[in-house]
Amino acid sequence: MGNADTIAALASAPGQAGIGVIRVSGPQVETLMKAVVGRVLTPRMACLTKFRDASGSMIDEGIALYFPSPRSYTGEDVLELQGHGGPAVLRLLLRRCLDLGARLAEPGEFTRRAFLNDKLDLTQAEAVADLIEASTEQAARSAMRSLQGEFSSLVHDLQRSLTDLRVGIEATLDFPDDEVDDLHQDRARKQIRNLVAAVGAMLKMARQGSLLRDGLRVTIIGRPNVGKSSIINRLSREEVAIVTAIPGTTRDLIRQSVEIRGLPVHIVDTAGLRRAEDAVEEIGIARTWEAVAQSDVALIVSDLSVNDPEPLTDICARLPVGLRRIYVHNKVDLVGQAHRLTSSAGIDEIWISARTGSGFDLLEDLILKVVEWESVGESVFIARERHVLALAQCRDRLESALEILSQTELVAEELRHAQLALSQLTGEVTSDDLLGEIFSRFCLGK
Repeated sequence: MGNADTIAALASAPGQAGIGVIRVSGPQVETLMKAVVGRVLTPRMACLTKFRDASGSMIDEGIALYFPSPRSYTGEDVLELQGHGGPAVLRLLLRRCLDLGARLAEPGEFTRRAFLNDKLDLTQAEAVADLIEASTEQAARSAMRSLQGEFSSLVHDLQRSLTDLRVGIEATLDFPDDEVDDLHQDRARKQIRNLVAAVGAMLKMARQGSLLRDGLRVTIIGRPNVGKSSIINRLSREEVAIVTAIPGTTRDLIRQSVEIRGLPVHIVDTAGLRRAEDAVEEIGIARTWEAVAQSDVALIVSDLSVNDPEPLTDICARLPVGLRRIYVHNKVDLVGQAHRLTSSAGIDEIWISARTGSGFDLLEDLILKVVEWESVGESVFIARERHVLALAQCRDRLESALEILSQTELVAEELRHAQLALSQLTGEVTSDDLLGEIFSRFCLGK
């Protein structure tokens, strides 16, 4: 797919650095290159050259790289100018490119062009941004696997199997029902069951990849002075929250991101939940409930060393339906108990000491357990919420097809919708609105 215009942008991080990179892509690259460096460069060969302005004066000296179409990142002619990383000199160089007819690229526009020119599919394009944003080593490795096409390969394997199944099902529509039953139903049932299992396994990996990309959101709640701030300090392994014996010390949300067994975990410490004594505390408590609404897991903390006249019933009643929760009984050191863990009938409880750290290894393991996180290493690819939803939709359609297997026309329709859901993953079927949403979140120059 050709583009009529040429785009340019700073492709390296803004601010002072040893090196800064200006990237240009589009049909005017060769003309622009002649004006800036004085000649057409040898393709894919780094060249030390001078970058010049309209009067011929030198803007900077650096490395230039030319990637002619189609063997470039975007599939178009691409020029990269690598100069000194001062903001002023990079502005001059970018302005020179814009004066020569390029326009400033939109966020993610280089990668969008790579997608539109079939250099990447949509999951690979998204993996570019995920690799840049990765906050842990495991997230970076998983994003690279997606970028290299491992996720896409699995989707294409499913697509081929589903296509073969649809061809067989739709070919039977012209036959009498009794012949269809005898010749095809058993085989179709087995094929659909195999597909349900394959999509289910992929969905499990996608959920892991989504957690790895976005991180796990954990909110700590409870009455004042039960040790919430001490817990975030202990999990963070640093003093991020003030701890005092004065009830209501924490008035606002305190956020800290940590890594637990390779998974990014975003922890929020909150104001103690009680009847507010002033307007500031009232605002803090309101923010607590806002944080809870956005959480994946709630740590509901109680103090073993005091008899709480107000049970946690009122707090638990306000928690969102489906929110995973862990009941944390703090201060075992003050009551002469040992740390321990119980899980029964879907209720997870743990006894710890935030002061001594007793039981915190168990708490970290439990946080990961309740979201079914598994450190599966090299098998995880990075994924987004839209990938999870599309795979879940595909699985649901396949399961529906199993339930109505004798109604061939309806089965064919369910399989068609299942394949459409898969096609949304790689961008074979997608809307301009979705593309705009995806690429608008990329950084400039990428």
